[in-house]
Amino acid sequence: MINEDHLGLNRREVVAAGTAAAVLPANTAAAPPAEGGVVLQINGVGHDLGDLDPRSTLLDVLRERIGLSGAKKGCDHGQCGACTVHIDGRRVVSCLTLARQAEGRAVTTIEGIASADGRLHPMQQAFLDHDALQCGYCTPGQIMSAIACVKEGHAYKVDDIREYMSGNLCRCGAYVGIVAAIEQVVAQGRAV
Repeated sequence: MINEDHLGLNRREVVAAGTAAAVLPANTAAAPPAEGGVVLQINGVGHDLGDLDPRSTLLDVLRERIGLSGAKKGCDHGQCGACTVHIDGRRVVSCLTLARQAEGRAVTTIEGIASADGRLHPMQQAFLDHDALQCGYCTPGQIMSAIACVKEGHAYKVDDIREYMSGNLCRCGAYVGIVAAIEQVVAQGRAV
């Protein structure tokens, strides 16, 4: 086992250096990748991933290749919702989605929902307003699912909110605040 302290690098720096993805300017289409290469549009930015193992999940690519750590690896079986992101506006669990499945589609992560001037998305603000989090581990996935719940039209009755948010688990039990946050966004008629 290598002692990282002697190398002057930590694990994150080694992984980032070894798997760095090329980042293209915002809202630009990347040139077609080399045969077998993959280009993903994430939060409006093209990422040329080059040759990518066909078994790579979207979650692993987001976290390890692109450096977006908002989507969390909870269960790695699609059961907890901590890794929820949007593909073409629809929520998906990124731990069960192959990265290649997202090619040519718009991927949105928690890092991409705030406004360009840094203002929080209305759902992010509502989560803060209602203390809809405790440890925060599940919060990015909860927020992404909550936005989808509203867009899907399932946020007008408490029972519907609970049903359509049931794929996102919170070990801390912040469910009352989560439902209240969603209700606030709907009551304010805020665009999500």
